[in-house]
Amino acid sequence: MRKYFGTDGIRRIANTELTPELVYKVAKAGAYVLAKHSDHNPTILIGRDTRLSGTLIESAMVAGFLSYGANVKLLGVIPTPAVAYLTRKLNADASVVISASHNTYEFNGIKYFSNKGMKIPDSLEEEIEEVMDSSKIDELTAISNKIGVSEYREDLIDEYVYFFRKNFDDVIDKLNREDFIVGIDTANGATYKVADKVFKTLGIKHIVINNNPNGININQNCGSTHLNSLKKFVKENKLSLGVAFDGDGDRCLAVDENGNEIDGDMIMAIISNYLRKKGKLEKDTIVATVMSNLGLHKYARDNGLELVQTNVGDRYVLEEMLKDGYNLGGEQSGHIIFLDYNPTGDGILTSLMLIQAILEENKKASELTKIIRLYPQVLVNAKVDSNKKYDYDKDLEINDAIEKLEKEFAGNGRVLIRASGTEPLVRVMIEGENQEYITKKAEEIAKLIEKKLN
Repeated sequence: MRKYFGTDGIRRIANTELTPELVYKVAKAGAYVLAKHSDHNPTILIGRDTRLSGTLIESAMVAGFLSYGANVKLLGVIPTPAVAYLTRKLNADASVVISASHNTYEFNGIKYFSNKGMKIPDSLEEEIEEVMDSSKIDELTAISNKIGVSEYREDLIDEYVYFFRKNFDDVIDKLNREDFIVGIDTANGATYKVADKVFKTLGIKHIVINNNPNGININQNCGSTHLNSLKKFVKENKLSLGVAFDGDGDRCLAVDENGNEIDGDMIMAIISNYLRKKGKLEKDTIVATVMSNLGLHKYARDNGLELVQTNVGDRYVLEEMLKDGYNLGGEQSGHIIFLDYNPTGDGILTSLMLIQAILEENKKASELTKIIRLYPQVLVNAKVDSNKKYDYDKDLEINDAIEKLEKEFAGNGRVLIRASGTEPLVRVMIEGENQEYITKKAEEIAKLIEKKLN
């Protein structure tokens, strides 16, 4: 078990749990592990979102890197996928995003990316932790002319804007319509400036909301985790589509012209259908996590596509895509990876791929969603003894209850049980055709798990 890193980097309450002292050590150890095979002073990029604590964490991170002897380029407020893209573009040795993604403002986090612009694997995170907790951390100190230097490079955001222009300008120019207008919710987060720049550059008519960050309103009743304001805005203004990003800009969910949600599974269905028609869906396969809706499984089966499943977490989706050469994968939450463009989830990229599909099919967003039928899904958390949370599959009574329900569903429902990676919880997820019935069953199984694992 890792001590500091969770399923998506380190994420804690800023300045009390994620302290400057801890961040300093994470920076030194990370710079060493990610650049120990290089023969030069490493160059590391740092980007952040709009949280109040962002500059505090950034300052501690910079101090740690410079103290080790690394040089730093500070990118300022910038989406996570832009940092990943610029890491490869500039041949940097590594990069860091300071963000707690969709969490509220009091949290902050640290995500490391390798020189390939990909989230680092579990093994490297474990190695960083080992260095942090060893005496070696004190040896990683540059002296004299070996101390690193930092520079502000907020201008590099224009390279990211150019990336979209290069890949979408021609096709959007041909397909664009005067009556096609998009509502964009930037969650008062990392996309609050750049999304507007990208859509202006491509000539897509749009209106941006929730783009006035004040340090504490990131994800506050807005963005991809709170779609109600966007739904209302799209309907009231009779827009063609609404797209919502999360705090660090690596997720995108959408809203059709009637204000109905288009989640990550629906987005993957629409775009996989679009890509396959153009002969651009590698191996006719979608990669998704075990949490993806049963409806996505049935869509894939009914349309002759393969659906490959992974553990929860976009890093595991990416690993599977790289291993077997797939180019489309993602999560229900809106982390969608288009490996032909960028090796990480990218909210703006996802929105443009969806817009391109809608315009080329010359249909309304609501019409495109008809290719997939999502099943009702319920998630109930069972509070358990932290030392027993991984024992749920060893208990005969729990296993019998799950097997009995799955037999009853006969392929028209699903039960998924998994332990939380960060809390003393076992998550019970059930899908089926009747919302009331699956809610009742999820609560029953959760109570059984609590009884047996406490």
